[in-house]
Amino acid sequence: MSRVGKNPIALPKGVEVTVGEQIVVKGPLGSLSFKANPAVKVEVSGDSLQCSTVAGVENAAALWGTVRANLNNMVNGVSKGFEKKLTLVGVGYRAQAQGDTLNLSLGFSHPVAHKMPAGIKVETPSQTEILIKGIDKQLVGQVAAEVRAYRSPEPYKGKGVRYADEVVILKETKKK
Repeated sequence: MSRVGKNPIALPKGVEVTVGEQIVVKGPLGSLSFKANPAVKVEVSGDSLQCSTVAGVENAAALWGTVRANLNNMVNGVSKGFEKKLTLVGVGYRAQAQGDTLNLSLGFSHPVAHKMPAGIKVETPSQTEILIKGIDKQLVGQVAAEVRAYRSPEPYKGKGVRYADEVVILKETKKK
């Protein structure tokens, strides 16, 4: 049995949840929807959200904690939002945000322009820092991974695009 699924989700002020075939979470930052799984029952009681398994359904226990975690991320996203911070390490590596496009100079012979999907905002506080913000945790993480994939950190000098909290373990160079 899931220990995560047993915990209720507290709904902050300004967050509304509509339960049906689609579970819709509306908050001050926007709205997210989630297709309800028939193996997990979701109930709104006062200012909290409770998940429970449906008896006799196969894989209900396996989905219970996952559905609860996804709903918790949706509630946090529409109330606070999520952000990922990336840093550029390397001589001449630069980033510049222009509207919904992130222009990167990563040592290639051409500049890289990454178009942001709907619902994602990008900021560049400095030339070597990138802030990716949005209400959908999965989408924010996916966009951050796509930007990092253009030039992931290499193991000898540590140059590349890395997460702000990422630790790159450097290898020792070959000896004669």
